[in-house]
Amino acid sequence: MKKKSSEKKRHVVAWVNKAEWDQVLEYLYSKDSSLQRFALHRISAWKGRYANSTPVAVDCTADLVRCQVLDRTGQLGGDDLVLLYGAALVRFVNLITERQQGRVARPLRRLAGNLNIPEWVVDLRHDFTHRKLPTLKWCRKGCKVVLEWLQQEYWSRQLGGGAGDDWESQSDLEDEEAELKLQEDELIARQKEMEAYKNARSLLISYEKEQYQAFDGNPEDQEKSLWPAPFEDMSWLLGEIKQFALESCDLLVDVLLEDGFLVPTFEQLETLGCNSSHDTSPSEPRLPQTFLRFWLPLLKVLNSPSFIHVLLEKLFVELKLLVKEPNNHRAFYISAWTSEVMLCNSNKFEYHFETKGQRKARMKDRIFVNRIQLRWQQLLSACLDAPCISTPHLLQLILDDMEHPLPLETQQRLLQLCSIYTQTTQSELNASQVHKQQPIYTLESLHEKLQHSRRHSQPRRSEADLERSESSQENRCADVQAEKAKLLRGSPWQVCTDKILWRNFPLGKVPGQSDDPSCLMVEHYSTMTVFDQPVELESNAARSVPGVSAPARTAEGLLWNHSDINKLKSGLQLF
Repeated sequence: MKKKSSEKKRHVVAWVNKAEWDQVLEYLYSKDSSLQRFALHRISAWKGRYANSTPVAVDCTADLVRCQVLDRTGQLGGDDLVLLYGAALVRFVNLITERQQGRVARPLRRLAGNLNIPEWVVDLRHDFTHRKLPTLKWCRKGCKVVLEWLQQEYWSRQLGGGAGDDWESQSDLEDEEAELKLQEDELIARQKEMEAYKNARSLLISYEKEQYQAFDGNPEDQEKSLWPAPFEDMSWLLGEIKQFALESCDLLVDVLLEDGFLVPTFEQLETLGCNSSHDTSPSEPRLPQTFLRFWLPLLKVLNSPSFIHVLLEKLFVELKLLVKEPNNHRAFYISAWTSEVMLCNSNKFEYHFETKGQRKARMKDRIFVNRIQLRWQQLLSACLDAPCISTPHLLQLILDDMEHPLPLETQQRLLQLCSIYTQTTQSELNASQVHKQQPIYTLESLHEKLQHSRRHSQPRRSEADLERSESSQENRCADVQAEKAKLLRGSPWQVCTDKILWRNFPLGKVPGQSDDPSCLMVEHYSTMTVFDQPVELESNAARSVPGVSAPARTAEGLLWNHSDINKLKSGLQLF
């Protein structure tokens, strides 16, 4: 560094020789306005030769001297001179301190102090920019002090060498050193982040290996035992992951949301005995029970309000990214985990008639039990910013669970707009109020209302409960029929009680109907053209539309002229 600074620098300058330089310097600081004008003309010529490389100090000196010349002419008023001086002083402070600024902005007073610029000059610049304009007296004083500073710090130093901005060299070195230190700090931070990322992946992979060993390739047994061993065999590993989450919660959640962890691969689903084709509707995604239980021990250990906040925030961010790069499998599981967390926090389902044993079994499948105060407005915005097929369902969960719910009309409009934007059907829009107020016009609307009623009146059941319920479905057939009849009360429709497999009949066909199209025809019918109809057109037209003459009948039919058409249009009424 010393060798570089000691080397003699060669500059391409705009003046002819040193004599011209000395002359311009002498004339600039002269008391004679004509000599100052001559110096300003020479600097204008220099600018033409320099283009955009004119030294900052030369440029600022010319601006300030021009202010003094115009001030002495007496042709400008006080306000005009204040604005003129202000522009020159603001340019001086900004341009001189600009080279001092690094990547991180520093106060102008500190930068000016490093260059020995009086602090009150910086305050003067601040008044010009942000406050009431100073008086002309202070403007003239500031111009005089700045010109003296330029003469001492720039012009005088050039007499012994090249015309470079040597007073800036020290700051340049400081900037280079600061930038190198900043780059070094960024490199160290990236290395630490990579190490933490590898550590997080290693911990989660170890957890998966332990869980697969506990699973032991026999999902039937694990369905009954619900993996009771992790807290005994993996307490040390869960403790390590929990400690890592306390230090780098954001990074751990980022790794969890990668493919192969909370978003399973098809091989992982096959190993766990889960169906790779999603069993539930994409509009209301639910996690496979076995896969949920696979991750429950870890998620229960990590359970804390801060972790749940970060997890929900990252889940919605991932959904937003999937809008640009669609991935149905990934979107399904991201939405399913979001729904799972929201349902765990929901007070929507109340179980008044369950026993303690049933409640304990149900709580085993929940990530957390105690309700958490979520950031509802932030979640609502994040949900609307990530439109997908499951957005109406997630939006409904948020609206139902908010501490201070939105007005009912606002909720309905949000849900309807969301349904339109995501192109989901009414059956996929899980809005309780909309279903309650929707009249039953068709069989489809009856089924929708029936399914909605069951979904919100029954608690969430496990797969084993569902299998047992299928065996008793015939016994509940009468109750279902009664429920349908109750929903259809006051409707022109009635439920068919005959045992008919309607799926075997296409739309528009009923049981017992022949496949011959002619069976729909009446037995006796005749055809007649429009013009052969026995209608007293002339008399009817005359009575209904006053002032319209009867049309002329020809071999081709009735002919109406343009006037008749206009009169008919003016006399028509719609009923």
